[in-house]
Amino acid sequence: RVLSVAENYRRDPVNRLARALLDAGSIGNPRLMIHHTLGGGDRMLISIWRHQKHASGLLLDVGVHFADIMEYFLGRAESVYAQTRLHEKIRKNPMAGRKDAEKGESPGGVYERWQKHMLAEFKATAEDAGYATILFESGAVAQYVEDHAVRGESIWKRAIFGSLGSLNLPGDRSGKRLQLFREGEETIDDERLLELVPDFRLDDITAALFGGDRLFEYSFPFPETDRKLIAVEYHELGTCIQQGRPPEVSAHEGARAVSLSYSLMESQVAGRALLVKEICDDQVNAYQAEINEHLGI
Repeated sequence: RVLSVAENYRRDPVNRLARALLDAGSIGNPRLMIHHTLGGGDRMLISIWRHQKHASGLLLDVGVHFADIMEYFLGRAESVYAQTRLHEKIRKNPMAGRKDAEKGESPGGVYERWQKHMLAEFKATAEDAGYATILFESGAVAQYVEDHAVRGESIWKRAIFGSLGSLNLPGDRSGKRLQLFREGEETIDDERLLELVPDFRLDDITAALFGGDRLFEYSFPFPETDRKLIAVEYHELGTCIQQGRPPEVSAHEGARAVSLSYSLMESQVAGRALLVKEICDDQVNAYQAEINEHLGI
């Protein structure tokens, strides 16, 4: 059997370019990553189950993708210390009962047909905020804030700081340009980025779908971008089956991303920093124990 985990953020052409720039030493040795995503208030995020501990929870459903992209850029995470919170215990669904709920008010405009049939208000049981310090085997550190209950200003920030400069990264699947900063030099956010990585090439299927094998930006509606990345994932899976080679994101990498996400909740319960390996090996599982019992596993 061939199992490929459908991690889409790392397959974004702009994130591929960012990884190439890191590998080429464009900012030197990575020292610090800041990943902050804040917003949401008390609104339902896409669906009810994402707010339920026994079904998933936001810090897993959203966080697993952020965990994968952090390891994609910085390598294996070693330890995590975190605080988590359930700030908004009652969530509200503004789409409930709306006959005009067809498009434009959810990610990609693809969820409204179901959201209008969901409850207008419901109880949340899963944490909606995590504040973590993550240490990587390379010595790099990440300050990671994922807060889906913030009121007021919404913030997105992903940046990597190294010994020679820094990268400011755009939102995944946005097609926007990244920015390269180096002391005493002009900010680079255009085709000059490609000059720093002359060997950078996207794989054939990504290049065909996004319009070139050396991209620093692209512009498609969100649903189209999402479909293209899913197509890349399916193409890779089919190729792996045909050629008998392993996928880029196997069960091992997928399990690590889940473990890194759960490390936040387990650290909160344990009250200490945890090794990611302790979660991977199921040595620490106090938070998950209740879920396991509920599911009968």
